[in-house]
Amino acid sequence: MALYTKPRNEKKVADRLEKAGYEVYCPTYTTLRQWSDRKKKVTIPAIPSYCFIKVEENKRWNVLQDPGAVRFVYWQGKPAIIQEIHLHAFKRFMGEVEEEDQIFNAEISEGDRVLLRKGGFMGVEADVLNIKSNGNLELLLPDLGVKVICQKKNVDKI
Repeated sequence: MALYTKPRNEKKVADRLEKAGYEVYCPTYTTLRQWSDRKKKVTIPAIPSYCFIKVEENKRWNVLQDPGAVRFVYWQGKPAIIQEIHLHAFKRFMGEVEEEDQIFNAEISEGDRVLLRKGGFMGVEADVLNIKSNGNLELLLPDLGVKVICQKKNVDKI
């Protein structure tokens, strides 16, 4: 779930919730900032005022008790659930995991839903129509109504 925090409280909220036993992800990066008298490397959040947390429905209220937490993000009247595959893709983008790291290396079969990892359609979800004899996949991109052929190593099973 996406959690909205008070400004400049992202890392503190993430640390406190992690100590409380929740699985929290607060993407950060290090940059060089200059003041009038010095330069300093600082770690700042990549997405200001947001953290991502895995929490059970009945424990959501406990998370909001943190002094830096404001509210959960909602989409179309429901809590915004961020899929693990998308968080992994974001971590890969941020350089926090290696390109070759595969946590979604489950066996792919016809009818499965996959996420393209490379190429012009990177980040697009597709349905597996057929597995060719050479190991390539015939995919249908439902949002575009297009069929494409892709290597198995360039997709993650959702």
